[in-house]
Amino acid sequence: MSIKNVRLEVMQAIEPKVEGFIDEFLIPTEKIWQPTDFLPDSQSDHFFDEVEKIRGEAKELGYDFWVTLVADTITEEALPTYESWLMDVEGIDQHNGKENGWSKWVRAWTAEENRHGDVLNKYLYLSGRVNMREIEITTQHLISDGFDIGTDRDPYKNFVYTTFQELATNISHKRVGKMARKKGNPLLAKMCTIIAGDEMRHHLAYREFVKTIMGQDPDGMVLAFADMMKKKIVMPAHFLRESGGTIGEAFEQFSNCAQRLGVYTAQDYIDILKKLNDYWDIGNLRGLSDQADKARVYLMKLPERLQRISERMQFSQDQYTFKWVEANGRL
Repeated sequence: MSIKNVRLEVMQAIEPKVEGFIDEFLIPTEKIWQPTDFLPDSQSDHFFDEVEKIRGEAKELGYDFWVTLVADTITEEALPTYESWLMDVEGIDQHNGKENGWSKWVRAWTAEENRHGDVLNKYLYLSGRVNMREIEITTQHLISDGFDIGTDRDPYKNFVYTTFQELATNISHKRVGKMARKKGNPLLAKMCTIIAGDEMRHHLAYREFVKTIMGQDPDGMVLAFADMMKKKIVMPAHFLRESGGTIGEAFEQFSNCAQRLGVYTAQDYIDILKKLNDYWDIGNLRGLSDQADKARVYLMKLPERLQRISERMQFSQDQYTFKWVEANGRL
């Protein structure tokens, strides 16, 4: 049987369990937080006073912070790309005349994620510290440019990617929240912290998808995991560009900001890999094919190899001026 057919068979076998994953890892619409829970109520007589408070608290945040927050927001707002990509994965079937569990998951996951971009975008708009038109141009570029995360339509590789990426975004949002709190911005801190909590739940779900598949097809799953790590896990906004810029140019500069701030670093990448190796018990897998066992050994040795590389890495300390944010962090 071909690899493609094996994967489809496994996805179909697991599909009845997905309803349980939705109940365990997602929160019903009526119970989960919404952006307006954190933002000034435009129907209130106190709306303008609350906006002034947001603008006052926003003045204490530095340039790299604003760049990082803007790029995080744009990344969250490119959800149409992510949903359309996942809906095309083998086994996620929205066209077969019945409600496929996997496609139901993708829609429900997207609906939860959509709130993140909503609340951050509105906060940026009210803060008065950024150029919203330039941000909107970048967002439109990112959605229209699409992305290629190296997974093709392979569900195994896509679930490895999402497991890794959801934890990376959890780390980033959590740290941005801590920095906002230190700077006396409790509202933004609370928003980022609750977004980080959503990302952690989603990480735990995708991590469980991989573990479940590992129980059905360990050879295929280990080979997919190793293949993704050889290609490197690229960030979903790796095509980020500003108006008039080339694809990917702004992402490199944003990555330098995030590294300088300590929001997301090469060390975090290594630590995530270690956690996934441990949770999926890669070191103790037995009975694999020769090819899969070589992939297992590669995965176990990779963190140490990446650690040596990271110790030699250098990144720019120069502050690049983005069109999203002026040099002094305000317009």
